[in-house]
Amino acid sequence: MAFEGLTQKLQNALGKMTGKGKLTEQDVKEGMREIRMALLEADVNYAVAKDFIKRVTEKCVGTEVLSSLTPSQQVMKIVSEELTATMGTSLAKLTWSPSVPTIYMLCGLQGAGKTTMAAKLAGYLQKQGKKVMLAACDIYRPAAIKQLQVVGEQVGAMVYEKGTQDPVKTALEAIEQARYYGRDVLIIDTAGRLHIDIELMDELARIRDAVHPQEILLVVDAMTGQDAVNVAQTFNDKLNVDGVILTKLDGDTRGGAALSVRAVTGKPIKFSGIGEKLTEIEPFYPDRMASRILGMGDMMTLLEKAGEAIEDQDVSKTDALARRLEKGKFDLEDFLEQMQSMKKMGGIKSMLSMLPGLSGKDIDIDENAMKKPEAIIRSMTKKERRNPEILNASRRRRIAAGSGTTVQDVNQLIRNFENARNMIKQFGGSKNKGRMRQLMRSMPH
Repeated sequence: MAFEGLTQKLQNALGKMTGKGKLTEQDVKEGMREIRMALLEADVNYAVAKDFIKRVTEKCVGTEVLSSLTPSQQVMKIVSEELTATMGTSLAKLTWSPSVPTIYMLCGLQGAGKTTMAAKLAGYLQKQGKKVMLAACDIYRPAAIKQLQVVGEQVGAMVYEKGTQDPVKTALEAIEQARYYGRDVLIIDTAGRLHIDIELMDELARIRDAVHPQEILLVVDAMTGQDAVNVAQTFNDKLNVDGVILTKLDGDTRGGAALSVRAVTGKPIKFSGIGEKLTEIEPFYPDRMASRILGMGDMMTLLEKAGEAIEDQDVSKTDALARRLEKGKFDLEDFLEQMQSMKKMGGIKSMLSMLPGLSGKDIDIDENAMKKPEAIIRSMTKKERRNPEILNASRRRRIAAGSGTTVQDVNQLIRNFENARNMIKQFGGSKNKGRMRQLMRSMPH
């Protein structure tokens, strides 16, 4: 999980300071030495780590902190503020062109996840009501155009491609097509290389000069650590990028790229890729990321995810479920639907990782554990889902065979379902009539 090692080391270093009732200048210096080592081990750029420690130390050894009644809280506050400042202080939003389409040009090395990120960004913007077209300008990587067509279709975005013709010509044609079809946004997926070379940069510069994009967004693989920073600096020197998108922040990354890119290039991180699904893209909030790194969680993002799930739900359907629950009726179809709600919010592990105290820790939860009960319920007939009491031994054997599980697995699911139903019956009833409907409307569905 992203930042796991860095979070633990920072918590250990800060714990030694925050465990003391009063701090001396020597305590601060020793703590800062450990934090510096943690940053360097996380592959944070040396100059960035050095400057960070200098700023934090200067503030921590001030009279206000050392003479404070709660110096430990003051130190934590300073570290959090400086981490935030290192990553950019505030959210950097996309800018928009006064005329349509607004053009975003994506660039980066091969393997950074650029094509997938183009589709993620398209899906993200379409959820905000924008009409998006993708332009396939990577004519070198095998199946790159096909990949863009596939992921574009999955997020419902139009894709313009002209095979292996000059990518500059394809980009210019895509602009005309975007205008013709009334697209608000055109995202250009450009070619990458395994390494930066003159030919690549020349082609990207030609596309930039031809289409005049509103923003050039550099897609960087966070798992490459310090190399990601070097790549970002080179692309910025050649193209003058407007922002950075970090991919694979959900992987086993040490976090150095996220902490270094902004400080080294001076360009903001605008989005982060947090998973393989095309919906797993987030705006990059430096303050929230600092909170995650320090193990203090990210309640704002968690609440936003819940809010999105609530917006997507069918209110009439929710009311119907609430009425059934008020009457003590809860079947396996309802049970399955609530499991799907978890997925909309990124899964149990994703949700827990945003809670204070669990952020940055390796939470040992098997996300695949939900697949088995889903398979079991989907192997039932509609009648069986609606009337679980008819599930006798022979039906359970058939369901186990159909779902690739065992009878014991089926029995365990039924027990879990019955426990959930009993709890709902206790909550329901005449005393709580109406409250159930209110509760269901407030829950992701």
